Amino acid sequence: MRAPCQVLIFPFIREEGKYYYAIFKRKDLNIWQGIAGGGERNETPTETMRREAYEEASIDRKSPYIRLASVTTIPAVNICGLKWGKEIIMIPEFAFGIEVLSRKIEINNEHTQYLWLNCEDAIDKLKYDSNKSALWELDYRLKNGVLNGIRKNIQTIKNFL
Repeated sequence: MRAPCQVLIFPFIREEGKYYYAIFKRKDLNIWQGIAGGGERNETPTETMRREAYEEASIDRKSPYIRLASVTTIPAVNICGLKWGKEIIMIPEFAFGIEVLSRKIEINNEHTQYLWLNCEDAIDKLKYDSNKSALWELDYRLKNGVLNGIRKNIQTIKNFL
């Protein structure tokens, strides 16, 4: 059963002191984006992220990850109609970065290709603003060592809402 949430994932690798990010070309829409997918049953966003990264790019489920503060909402009709009833019209999309040890990725049939790029070049290719914001955040956090404030940032957003 499909859960009313979505994840967005950017694999990253550090080589010679620089970070590179994998982006994926969707087969059905012919656009570039991060790995994206929906929750199943009672999965947490983290469980969904690990499963989707494995299913779409064969990334080890035990790989280190970063949960980003970037969260957006997507119209439910764009995902699977009004499957959850007419009250649930928007679903959250939680963003993550996941570290890999090799540039070699085995993509599934949802994508036609992938590229490893620096942040600026990847952002130029991405279609959706939510992807651009999440990738910018990931790059900033990695380059500036700002990893401990994520929980506080997420809590501040929750308190504001």
